Amino acid sequence: MIQRWFKSLGPGLITAALVFGPGSLTITSKLGAVYGYHLLWVIIIAALLMLTFTGMGARIGLASEHSLITLFRNKWGKSAALLAGISVFFVTAAFQAGNTVGAGLALSESLGQTNSLWIVIISLMAISLLFFKSFYKILEKVMMLMVGIMLISFLFTLILAPPAWDEVLSGLSPNIPEGSFILVIALVASSFSIAGAFYQSYLVQEKGWKKEESNDALRESYTGIVVLGLISSMIMISAATILYPKGVTVTSAGDIGMALEPVYGKFSFMVFMVGLFGASFSSLLGNASIGGTLLSDSMSLGRNLNSTPVKILISLIIIIGASIALIFGRLPLELIVFAQGITIFAVPFIGLGLFLIGNDTTIMGGLKNNTFTNVVGIIGLIVLFTLAFSNAYSLFYA
Repeated sequence: MIQRWFKSLGPGLITAALVFGPGSLTITSKLGAVYGYHLLWVIIIAALLMLTFTGMGARIGLASEHSLITLFRNKWGKSAALLAGISVFFVTAAFQAGNTVGAGLALSESLGQTNSLWIVIISLMAISLLFFKSFYKILEKVMMLMVGIMLISFLFTLILAPPAWDEVLSGLSPNIPEGSFILVIALVASSFSIAGAFYQSYLVQEKGWKKEESNDALRESYTGIVVLGLISSMIMISAATILYPKGVTVTSAGDIGMALEPVYGKFSFMVFMVGLFGASFSSLLGNASIGGTLLSDSMSLGRNLNSTPVKILISLIIIIGASIALIFGRLPLELIVFAQGITIFAVPFIGLGLFLIGNDTTIMGGLKNNTFTNVVGIIGLIVLFTLAFSNAYSLFYA
């Protein structure tokens, strides 16, 4: 029973791994280090929203033989499908440099050699994985390994350096400490990934789940997001327990690594770098898979992870990320602004499309959204549009 459950985890853990990247790791650690346990409730809210939309994506994948982009095309026309595919491609390509830099930094800091050399090696390694006979199975195993590394490292920290659990529970009461609003927004935006929820429908179909297996498919989809929430919570709690009392505000990767000192002592930096590599490489591969698959599907070139057009477009995103990382050494501010500009229009549109298809009886049948899902879904859409308007204001008026 346990073995069967473990084998079924693939799509959910892939979604968790691609959502939790170096940005999420840094923001979560910083919130814990600066504000203690006060913002733990934000992770719970973000996880609930992510659970709801990931469940929608999974049920759409089960209910229809068509891909979600094809459903967009059938329901709203070719332009809507193309807009969704192109938007997600550019967003994933624009942020790919951050994942590439994070993975390169982890290896250069722990093994030596230049960051540039490791960026090239990592990118070539990621592209080479695409050309194994069964890419999905390789992707699934890599993601499970990466998530496992992150989960175990911070679990050990909590066991050997336990927090004051009454204070942890107090962090579940919603409040926003002064000066934390921008970081709270960043945490919600990084943890509540509509692109990840959208892609869940593809992963469920790639896995081969059928409508009659909906309970198993939904259980594993939800499990992946619960694991994502657990990892985020453990990192915030560890930072709050160890870094907050010392006044460490987290300005570098080394600062985050200090949270593991009670467990690993002088080896904490090395162990953290393994975790950073896990977060970065899993997001690098998953992020590229989302953008490449959705663009290929929106152009009617296919959506199978083993098809040549999909592999070429996934490779293109990896190459774009590596090129930006090599030229700038980081994720340039201009690209962040560019990605935010696309997100302003793309993410709410994609989230609304997901919600409307989830409520379409003709497509969904008995897997249609229930009342609870719709209530949480509407809250999620309000959050998405609020984030979009706040981003638009900061880009054009601030």
